[in-house]
Amino acid sequence: MTPRERFHATMNFEPVDRLPLVEWAGWWTETLDRWYGEGLPTDLTDRYDIVGHFGLEKYKQTWFRSVHRDVPPPEVHGAGLLTGEGTFEDKYEKLHPSLFQIHDTWPIDPAVWSQWAAEQEKGDSVLWFTVEGPFWFPRTLFGIEDHFYAYYDEPDLMHRMNRENTEWTLRIIDRLCEICTPDFMTFAEDMSYNNGPMLSEDLFNEFMLPYYERIVPVLKERGIIPVVDSDGDITKAIPWFERAGIDAILPLERQAGVDLQAIREAHPRFRCIGHFDKLVMHRGEEAIRGEFERLLPIARQGGFIISCDHQTPPGVSLEDYRLYLRLFAEYAEQVGS
Repeated sequence: MTPRERFHATMNFEPVDRLPLVEWAGWWTETLDRWYGEGLPTDLTDRYDIVGHFGLEKYKQTWFRSVHRDVPPPEVHGAGLLTGEGTFEDKYEKLHPSLFQIHDTWPIDPAVWSQWAAEQEKGDSVLWFTVEGPFWFPRTLFGIEDHFYAYYDEPDLMHRMNRENTEWTLRIIDRLCEICTPDFMTFAEDMSYNNGPMLSEDLFNEFMLPYYERIVPVLKERGIIPVVDSDGDITKAIPWFERAGIDAILPLERQAGVDLQAIREAHPRFRCIGHFDKLVMHRGEEAIRGEFERLLPIARQGGFIISCDHQTPPGVSLEDYRLYLRLFAEYAEQVGS
């Protein structure tokens, strides 16, 4: 099977020759810096060249940002972009010219995506893209704390942000599909910590669900799998996403207390990418095998692509990572029909 055939068969609960060998999130810069010192060729700087070097399958991605790249980031993590004097409405109007832009080569680079489309057509690459969802995008603008107050203090502005972001997202999908049909799309959300979602179901229904209901049917009509990207324990929110037509998630962080077996029992057709506990990768063969053994029965059911549950941390040596890959390939074969 080609990597693309293998991806779709796995996600559709169909027989596969083996499990996909995927690193969906890549590696921290600090991790690569360590590996260069341990023997990784220093001329390997491109993400997909590194993927090829390790013998992994190529899942190529672009994150399409709703805020133009020329806008300076907040001065501190967690702060927002709506700064200065005036109301939040005033600040949004001031920032608005830098939002929802589409230029000839930004955020979609047609030359890059045309090249990727040729690889996809041959089955060599799986293509995906990310947009900022109705939780992530307002948080980017308000900042973490003001975002939560805004559900109660600025509901009209919150809806305006998500309405305009939804229209922009639909334009992005149309423009991208003029080049090719990506295999899946992720809504960047990061809406949970280890104690579950950071908003209630009522707030989800009011401020998120209507915008998913605009975008998800368009994706499915075009043959693009909608996936939610959220760190933390998202278990409680899975029924919420299912009502929105979203039945796939990444990365299901193990350290957040997520139990994929319990999720699969309650939601047998819910799909996921990730869930391999990154914190065992430096602990030797026995620990790594134990993690694969935990995940193998679920992987055999289909609808589950094992991958690191976030970027590989710098505590993992190059030797550790090569051991992980060797064992990954061994267990991937055990899933094959």
